[in-house]
Amino acid sequence: MYDYLIIGGGIIGLSIAKNLKERDSNCKIVLIEKESELAQHSSGRNSGVLHAGFYYSADSLKAKFTRDGNRLMHRFCQEKGLAINRCGKVVIATNAEELKGLEELKRRGDNNGVELSWLDEQELKKAYPNIKTYKKALFSPTTSTVNPKEVTLAFGRDIEAMGVTIFRGVKYQKRIDKTKVQTSQGILECKKLINCAGLYADKIAKEYGFAKDYVIIPFKGIYLKDKYNLSHLGTNVYPVPNLANPFLGVHYTLTVDDASKIGPTAIPAFWRENYKGLDNFKLDEMIQILYYEAKLFLTNAFGFRSLAYTEVKKYIKSHLINLAKTLTRDMNHTGYTQWSTPGIRAQLLDTKTLELVQDFVVEGDEDSIHVLNAVSPAFTSAIPFADWVVEEYVDRAED
Repeated sequence: MYDYLIIGGGIIGLSIAKNLKERDSNCKIVLIEKESELAQHSSGRNSGVLHAGFYYSADSLKAKFTRDGNRLMHRFCQEKGLAINRCGKVVIATNAEELKGLEELKRRGDNNGVELSWLDEQELKKAYPNIKTYKKALFSPTTSTVNPKEVTLAFGRDIEAMGVTIFRGVKYQKRIDKTKVQTSQGILECKKLINCAGLYADKIAKEYGFAKDYVIIPFKGIYLKDKYNLSHLGTNVYPVPNLANPFLGVHYTLTVDDASKIGPTAIPAFWRENYKGLDNFKLDEMIQILYYEAKLFLTNAFGFRSLAYTEVKKYIKSHLINLAKTLTRDMNHTGYTQWSTPGIRAQLLDTKTLELVQDFVVEGDEDSIHVLNAVSPAFTSAIPFADWVVEEYVDRAED
């Protein structure tokens, strides 16, 4: 019997396994991943941005975990010799109203102890000639980019070296009883199950009596890529986000290998792994997701109706580029021709309030733990988030 059975080979599951082993090297851990390799979904398909932690109010879990996670993930990459592009980030305003939003971000960053500085229009033009703003812009020096798949695989190598057993290509099928689960390769026994299944976390949680008022709604994100950075982008460029929803708007991202990207989209998907065409199609998933998306559309909860319209239009390359152009001046956009590999955000929906849940959500008891909402910036936050999960749901349960 294993002490812990972890479901999901993404950055969160791997980080929790690493944390448990660091606390007790003798504990027996098995991690199962349904794909033939780790990091096949959101952990390997995200932007790779290490966020700084100034978007979120200081009392949120996201604020603390992003701030600390930025520092710890930088350290991990340095120790493992992984590439980091320390390109920073500029957040710009296009009008007086957005300037107020920019000032709110600065207040949040200050309250959370995040290093930020103001650039006036002339300072911005001198540092980044192709970026424009209204009166001033906010500069984040600790924002960087990495290769997310490379980082996640490094976590996997680490935990295997520490003695964690990883079964690749093994799918969770159902709960049998308190200690047994059925997998595609037979029955596994554990003292505690930890569900980090991403897009399927809610379905597994419901088998254990959790996620009663939640369902995961998938949103597809895709970027338009300038492989050779013909635009000469020098830093990440973001607009002031709508703080009422969890999406950050169309922006420019500079990758770890100096390519540049415009995006992402946040298009409602029709099933959980709706990456392309009819790949991974599941009728039951589509029926459930369309039911909730129809409710959101009819009630226009959190502006879902306009969100759906505006996001679908972003599939038109010229439209997406024109949205990005509001952040820049005279930039060469001829290189933005290739769509990147799509990713799907496992976004938790509160079925009672019809609100998208913006902070981390974990539920559990002495037998199981379920990571229900670990959306962006979960990649940046993975190390301190894992520490918190273990302290709150493992250590306290054993006290």
